[in-house]
Amino acid sequence: MAGPLAGIRVLDLTSTLMGPYATQTLADMGAEVVKVEPPEGDIVRHIGPARNAGMGPIFLNTNRGKRSLVLDLKKPQGLAAALRLAERADVLVYNLRPHSMERLGLGYAAVARVNPRIVYAGVYGFAQEGPYAALSAYDDLMQGAVGVAALNARIHGGTPGYVPLGLVDRVVGLAAAGAISAALLHREKTGQGQRVDVPMFETMLPFVLGDHLGGLSFDPPLDQGGYARMLSPGRRPYRTRDGWICAMVYTDKHWRAFCAGLGMPDLVATDPRFADHGARIAHIDEILDMVAGIMAQRDTAAWMDFFIAADIPAMPVNEIAALFDDPHLRATGFFEAEDHPTEGRLRRPAIGPRWSASPAGERRPAPRLGADGADVLHEAGYTAEEIAQLAALGVTGRIAQGE
Repeated sequence: MAGPLAGIRVLDLTSTLMGPYATQTLADMGAEVVKVEPPEGDIVRHIGPARNAGMGPIFLNTNRGKRSLVLDLKKPQGLAAALRLAERADVLVYNLRPHSMERLGLGYAAVARVNPRIVYAGVYGFAQEGPYAALSAYDDLMQGAVGVAALNARIHGGTPGYVPLGLVDRVVGLAAAGAISAALLHREKTGQGQRVDVPMFETMLPFVLGDHLGGLSFDPPLDQGGYARMLSPGRRPYRTRDGWICAMVYTDKHWRAFCAGLGMPDLVATDPRFADHGARIAHIDEILDMVAGIMAQRDTAAWMDFFIAADIPAMPVNEIAALFDDPHLRATGFFEAEDHPTEGRLRRPAIGPRWSASPAGERRPAPRLGADGADVLHEAGYTAEEIAQLAALGVTGRIAQGE
């Protein structure tokens, strides 16, 4: 594996989306990731259309770059195997609740005893000092808890709603990858391993409040919070004569160019609603309605030409399938072809970040359940006979569904 984290070994005890997205991010940066799965496998293996059972698209796109080992951690031999793997790991990542890790015998103290240099990272629901510590957490619940669902209610007739993607899972997963990388840098400087806790609730809240804390930032409050532009009902793609377009007429420069291009260059100077950014935000609903009326008068292609010529930010409204034909993504080679050893030809997105001195190399395909178990255990010092005994006891094994 190549990349800025090449040589780093990650023991991945996560499942579903948030934790696996964090560890996939580490794998994309070159880390060697061993994904430990229960005998039934990660639940997301079974979401979406698939050529073979257990290899659905969400799993494929959240677990590339990893090897899969089946371990029943509730059996003493499974626990012993996990601790042996932890001895040679640089990072252990889990997304069970911390008390569940303690109950399994895989709490921080137990793991640090066998490997004091390990970065032991938990990605779970709530900070452990508060009354929510033992509660379960999922993306939908967190979108409600951090205010996202209520913010949607302000612009959708009072009915709370979720963003249609695993927003919290992926934001917190990225935050976890960053926190783990920082802990590895600390260890490089000091030689010290440490525990890293990344609670969903407390990690996602600053992400939301950065935009919407508003006047509640002050004591006493200046308002009840919320960023007016983002909460305006008019903040949506504009309907054109033949479709839809996203446009951001935002700065003073944008507005001067927009009005000049429409043949009304004096509007910004004469209408106090357009005097500056603060004035425009104060009248955002009126302004967005006015722009919507103008946008309906031309075709999408004509508007794109207009905005590009005026240097005003604009993008089309893409359906997911249309992204494969996007000229920019084609030019940058964003979508890569992958010949998966069991799933056939796949299309996968590229890694967004790029490193000039340590570029990421070829990535492993997402693994079949338990496909790498024998190799991983052998590397940890198990003999072929010992591996066979673990399989006979149901502690490990390969479940190659659909073959």
